Order: sequence, then structure tokens, then C-alpha cells
Amino acid sequence: MKKFYKTNQYIKAEEVRVIDAKGSQLGVMPLAQALSKAREGGKDLVEVAANAKPPVVKIIEFSKFKYQETKKERQGTKARQKTKQIRLTPFMADYDLDVRVKKALQFLSSGDRVKLVVKFRGRQIQRKEFGESLIKKALEKLAPVSNIVEAPKLIGKTLIAQIKPATKKDETKTEDSQDSGKKV
Repeated sequence: MKKFYKTNQYIKAEEVRVIDAKGSQLGVMPLAQALSKAREGGKDLVEVAANAKPPVVKIIEFSKFKYQETKKERQGTKARQKTKQIRLTPFMADYDLDVRVKKALQFLSSGDRVKLVVKFRGRQIQRKEFGESLIKKALEKLAPVSNIVEAPKLIGKTLIAQIKPATKKDETKTEDSQDSGKKV
């Protein structure tokens, strides 16, 4: 979503609240005086809060201001979780499953989502119950530290389940539900 900012002569308010490039307030003044202050420093007057009474303007180079805004937007997107994939096979040994579960625990502890994938090859699809039981075992082992986002489902010859790290709220809910089942 592109945002449009009014600059210099396109600002229509008569009085504006002025902020300088360092972020300190210069106060409320007529638009003409604010424009002259901006031009003295060789900078632009950019309207940052049009709905405020009086509108807030900032004395700054417009290109620098736009760069700062895009930087803020990008900063917000970095916090997203990454999805890591753990591949399993339907006829794998318990030790191999434990190794994959440990790796999934590492991913979950670092805050990433984990996608468990059981891929059937050739005629293995005829025994899909082995893959279902394997993914069920993995989900049970990961249950204390995770929540299921996507329950196991078969897509073609691939069985997929997705989990995310358990949050503090989720942990307290599970503790409360366990406590409510006890008789006092």
C-alpha cells in the first residue's frame, strides 16, 4: 500500500505544528513561516499527520523521509516466523524419528514453524496407515512445546502436518484445563 504525503506548497492548512529533522518540536506557526524555515535549511516540509489539529509537518529531506518510512515497514515484516520442513518416510526406524523430532524441537525453540512431511514413494501409498501413525508419534512427542496449525492431511502422495511454537497463553490454558479436571 503506497502512502501519499503532501509536501511544501501542496500543504493546505493555514497553521501547522512543526517538527525539525532531529525530532524536536518548534511549535505551532503559520504555514508560510514553516515553509521559509524549511527552505532556509534546504529541506522539504512534509505533512506527517494530516488529521491532527493543527496538522503536523516535519522539516526533512523528502527522499530521506521516504527511505525511513520504507525501512520501518520492512522492519515489521522481519518479525514473521519462518517455516522449516522436516521430512519423514513411512517406514523409518524409531531412532531416526527421534533425531528428526530433536531437530524440530530446535526449530520450535528458535520461534519457527515446523512442517512435518511424510512422502510416500511407489507402492508405499498402499500402506498410508504407517505414515499416519509415524506423524502421530511425532506430533505426540512435540505436543508439550507446540500447537497444531494444520492437522495431518494427505495431498497426493504426501502427508503434511504443520505446527507452531506454543505461546505463554497457550501453556497457561493447558495448565488450567488440567487443573480443572482434578477434584479438590
